[in-house]
Amino acid sequence: MSDSMTQKMQEQDARIEQIGESGSYLTFFLMDEEYALEILKVQEIFGMLDVTPVPMTPPYMLGLINLRGRVIPIVDLRRKFDMGGYERNEQTCVIVCQVRGMSVGIVVDRVNEVAEIAEADIDETPSLGPGVRSDFLLGIGKSEVGVRLLLDIEKVLSTGDLEDMGAAAEGKEELLSN
Repeated sequence: MSDSMTQKMQEQDARIEQIGESGSYLTFFLMDEEYALEILKVQEIFGMLDVTPVPMTPPYMLGLINLRGRVIPIVDLRRKFDMGGYERNEQTCVIVCQVRGMSVGIVVDRVNEVAEIAEADIDETPSLGPGVRSDFLLGIGKSEVGVRLLLDIEKVLSTGDLEDMGAAAEGKEELLSN
């Protein structure tokens, strides 16, 4: 990873610690689409690391990483959204989120910024027709350059996903401690 990317991520981490308000969102891209997560759900951001695959997990679960002694499951958000797999480059990074008491890493194409989105600039998710799921969206954030899809990360990663990831991480932690 380049020094400029490392510096940008460190600056982003510092801004995350400073803001910490409910109207603050970490914005990121998957392909050309901009998404946002509530900043209070974000623990840290780092460049892509080597991931240990876990057999018999869904295709979007890349596996596990050991981050400073913590085993964290890693999810390819593109695959989860049926957008194809991620394309690793120097901007590819992992956002570690707190989801139902568990740390989970999501792979994104690139992090954009920490943005304040006023309640007046958030529209409800429109009905997209029968058979189209949108329950994982908190709403649509409007900005001068377009829209941001505001993710409810707890709904993106369902209870079943978390149980599978938690079991895999616990098993790996036991191996690391022996």
